[in-house]
Amino acid sequence: MTETYPLRVAVVGTGIFGRNHVRVYKELEKAGESVNLVAVIDPNDAAAAEASGNAGVPAFRSVSECLAHLGPLDAASVCVPTVHHRAVAEELIAAGVDVLIEKPLAPTLEEADSILRVATRYERIVQVGHLERFNPAVIAVRKHLNKPMFFESHRLSVFTPRSLDVDVVLDLMIHDLDIVLSLVGSSVREVRAVGLPVLSPKVDIANVRVEFDSGCVANFTASRVSTERVRKLRFFQPHQYLSLDFARQDLLMIEVTTAAANDLGSLAALSELMVQSGGSPSAALSLSKVPVEPGEPLRLEIVSFLDAVRNRNRPIVSGGDGRAALHLALEINRAIAAHAARAGLVI
Repeated sequence: MTETYPLRVAVVGTGIFGRNHVRVYKELEKAGESVNLVAVIDPNDAAAAEASGNAGVPAFRSVSECLAHLGPLDAASVCVPTVHHRAVAEELIAAGVDVLIEKPLAPTLEEADSILRVATRYERIVQVGHLERFNPAVIAVRKHLNKPMFFESHRLSVFTPRSLDVDVVLDLMIHDLDIVLSLVGSSVREVRAVGLPVLSPKVDIANVRVEFDSGCVANFTASRVSTERVRKLRFFQPHQYLSLDFARQDLLMIEVTTAAANDLGSLAALSELMVQSGGSPSAALSLSKVPVEPGEPLRLEIVSFLDAVRNRNRPIVSGGDGRAALHLALEINRAIAAHAARAGLVI
């Protein structure tokens, strides 16, 4: 690190996500990391008071009030509802503060672009809170990439009143969109999608097929009205199948043995072999559990953010990455609306 002074940070928004950011900053501070949580900010007096009491730091109703009382900040987590991301982030950035903005970056591309323009003007860091990028299983899988050609993603959750300001694509699916975009490294060619509102006015369940210029195809399913919680990503690449469980931080790999690969010679043959064997390894397949170093994704995300702030590095999940995931999510929403119109559905 180029400096050793403690970074002065604040958390804006003290809902569920904000309270977790507060907790992690305090844990890092107590562990001797060079960071000081100096404030929480929320116009909701009760929520701010609770977070303030738990963290032992002052609470303020606005960014301007905080800066007026405490002076400059080095960094801040923006955990307010998505519709307020632009206003809060731009105020912080203009005051010289680097920001970690919870996903999605913004509700529209216009607002996302505005945030990024302001960040460029003031030479500030913007990291986007795509938390699953820091899941230890995702970190581990990157060492085994070899031209992935087919993804199957499932992210299912029970219904809660949280994050109903956005639909399920921007709420849940966007995690997997960001991860697949980062793994594929190719432009999107085609999007097909269907989605429906169930318990809220916005789309609560969606299924999406995305084809990339590389030839890779990805299927995404997301629901926030499920009876179970599932967070899994599976993908095929030549002679190999990988299965990632976000919740368990597990990564399984099934490979075609060298001799069998010479005989089978194709991804289709591997897929057929998996079907014939009922998903269990046969004599031609080798199953292994990839070593994964456990860790809390939010803590890893915040440590990475603080490192970028201190050393002026490009964040692992940059503002540009957040914009790319948002762009694809909005394309999916347009495809959902177009499908609904063709089917005569009202959403």
